[in-house]
Amino acid sequence: MDIQLSVIIVNYNGQRFFKDCFTSLTTGLSGIAYEVIVVDNNSSDESCAYLKQYYPEVVLIESAVNLGFGGGNNEGVKNAKGKYLLLLNNDTILQDNILGLLKVLEQDASVGAIGINMLNGEGRYLKAAGNFPSPLNLFRIKNIFWLGADFRNGDFKKDVYEVDWITGSFMLMPKKVYEKAGGFDEDYFLYVEDVDLCRRIAYAGYKRIFMPRYNYIHFVGYNSAKDPLVIRGYELYIQKHSKGIYKLLMQFSLNINKLVKRIKKLK
Repeated sequence: MDIQLSVIIVNYNGQRFFKDCFTSLTTGLSGIAYEVIVVDNNSSDESCAYLKQYYPEVVLIESAVNLGFGGGNNEGVKNAKGKYLLLLNNDTILQDNILGLLKVLEQDASVGAIGINMLNGEGRYLKAAGNFPSPLNLFRIKNIFWLGADFRNGDFKKDVYEVDWITGSFMLMPKKVYEKAGGFDEDYFLYVEDVDLCRRIAYAGYKRIFMPRYNYIHFVGYNSAKDPLVIRGYELYIQKHSKGIYKLLMQFSLNINKLVKRIKKLK
């Protein structure tokens, strides 16, 4: 049977997450011909040995260096046989079967990427989509996630929302769209690379949609210590996707954001 879906998982020292993640794939991908490709970013735990022993069917790509999130996904996609791609974090658990999402992609060629509702380890709503950066929302990066009242607390009234970008922890798309957009920009090592990819999917003329009736758990490991990586990601985004006075305004807003964060740390 031809492979319909390639699941790409980038791993760095994530052995403890594999069992729950892979178990959820068994039910979440039931009815779909799929393969799982794990790109290991030079982990120092026993991730690779564990996969070889317990999940020999997984296509394991062992990188001698840490390629970052985007670089790891790009490496995985090079080896993907499926018509569709599911970019999935290792610290996730699918809660629903996603066959219906694939049918959306099959029936609507204008859709370039699909995201779904994200929950934390305690089952609480987490924001998983947002607006593209602008001079207004870069003053306070949390405002990038402001997509209206439905997205504030996850009280969704519709089955489908068109959004600017979706998080890279779950991103379903046709492989041809990924390739047309050029894959992930490897200048981003971690954070904002998903925003950048969605921007280029938009340039290519495809919609990014969010379907909140489907859910997954994500054991998010973000904390304030990673703020500099996020800021650096948005600085790269500004350089790549803006120019002229708009670029200056974007950078000014981000600089104000950085200043506020420094002041808060001094208190």
